[in-house]
Amino acid sequence: MPTLKVTVGERDRLDQRARRRIEAAQEGEDLDDAQPVLNFGSYAELSRLLSPKNLELLELIARREPESISETADLVERDYKQVHRNLSELEDIGVIEFDDDSNGRPKKPLLAYDGLEIDIPFVDSDDATGVAAP
Repeated sequence: MPTLKVTVGERDRLDQRARRRIEAAQEGEDLDDAQPVLNFGSYAELSRLLSPKNLELLELIARREPESISETADLVERDYKQVHRNLSELEDIGVIEFDDDSNGRPKKPLLAYDGLEIDIPFVDSDDATGVAAP
């Protein structure tokens, strides 16, 4: 399972990286090392992922592998509705997925990645003034 790289507000840099990878692919280079990237437009958006409750859920799923949302809620000693809302948010972001075999069993939360690599540059390397672009 790959590690997800999480970035904030560097869409231009990601676009440049994508263009370089396209050029490399066109030249026949092997791109199997591609790391998935999730870019947030602002720190406020990133804070959704990094809230203490969401991080607690991610760690719990990694360590305990709960069989359902209900079991997850029990293990963190929180209300089912709150945990369901947090897990749905993490699914929307793309950090977890649900194993739903449609055989009437509850949805099992699964990690989509084995970890997060947070990359928050405070200075845009392409900006000579040292002030990051908005």
